[in-house]
Amino acid sequence: MAGSGYGRTTSAKKRTGNQNKNTYTYIDGNTVRKLDVQTQPITQPEQQSEVSPGIRRNRERALQMNFGYVLFLTAAAVVVVFVCVNFLQLRAVNTLLSEEVATLSAELDSAILENDSEYNRVINSVDLEHVKEVATEELGMQQATSDQIVTYEVEDGDYVRQYSEIPTE
Repeated sequence: MAGSGYGRTTSAKKRTGNQNKNTYTYIDGNTVRKLDVQTQPITQPEQQSEVSPGIRRNRERALQMNFGYVLFLTAAAVVVVFVCVNFLQLRAVNTLLSEEVATLSAELDSAILENDSEYNRVINSVDLEHVKEVATEELGMQQATSDQIVTYEVEDGDYVRQYSEIPTE
């Protein structure tokens, strides 16, 4: 049966000790017997030939829309359209502002790069030896001596408080 490919039979036995209590046989695959189920036709309930006038009136009223209901639906539709239009306008403004921020960020980045390059050019163009030469020869300045240098010890570390004039001699 295993080689036929049509199905498989499995037997299972419950054993307690040496005794056979129950034997169960299971069959699965396409050889399993199917139950013949009879379907019953769905029957429609019998309709009454005459409907009472109250029921007929209620049905007609349910099919009609009164003025208040139409007004409510119109107001609701107007509110929904208004909210949708405002949402789309705000979304468009948000997109424009995002693009403007991106443009301004790009301009800022280029300005920073230009500023840094100009700063580096100025720093590199300064010749400290030339500045010293002009200060000593043309302006008559002199190099400070060690007795002119006054050092202060700062206790706080953040700043210096000056309570009196610094001696110039």
